[in-house]
Amino acid sequence: MIAYAVRRLFVLLVTLLAASGAIFVILEILPGDPALLILGIEAQEDTLAALRAQLGLDRPAALRYVQWIGGLVVGQLGNSHTYSVPVSELIAQRLVVTIPLSLMALVLSTVLAVPLGMFAATRHNRIGDYGVMSFAQIGMAIPNFWFGILLVLLFAVTLGWFPSGGFAGWSNGVGPALWSLFLPALALGLPEAAILARVTRSAVLETLVADYVRTARAKGVGEGAILIRH
Repeated sequence: MIAYAVRRLFVLLVTLLAASGAIFVILEILPGDPALLILGIEAQEDTLAALRAQLGLDRPAALRYVQWIGGLVVGQLGNSHTYSVPVSELIAQRLVVTIPLSLMALVLSTVLAVPLGMFAATRHNRIGDYGVMSFAQIGMAIPNFWFGILLVLLFAVTLGWFPSGGFAGWSNGVGPALWSLFLPALALGLPEAAILARVTRSAVLETLVADYVRTARAKGVGEGAILIRH
């Protein structure tokens, strides 16, 4: 088990290294000058040269990549050329919203998908099953952003139940902040719920014909207890 985990960790590190190298090469190949973007097209050449030296853009690309990898190992991600602040600070600012949003989407998708999948499995080849599978098919076909637009139009613009102006901010309280994240989390969670509902349905259908389930039925255990407990 330990050897397997070490191998998987090694593969992960190699994959991340290859991905970072590919992205670095692509950014080097693409046209554009960060110094010119920051200072504008009217900047003097000596000013541009000074900024390139400050940003390290005058050094060889391979050296800059190695130095970036070295900083990454010790947690130094460098500074953003666009915002002129440490990249780690930008990531931390986004994680404050991204982590709660992701957790809410995960909880919502699970809460929706598992009961729906179990409901469809217990009504196999009946109207309830067809309805859940139709929902799952639609959920997998419609993109997240389209779900988001529909949810905003219905619950924010038409009904006024949720804010439509973006994230409320944690400074306004945990309740208002989570309330403003509910619609985005639901838009993210619905497609995942559709996939998970299909998986749950297949798993429950397979389990309902297992030997231990037939034994439980033979002992007189009710269908509700079999479904929930077994």
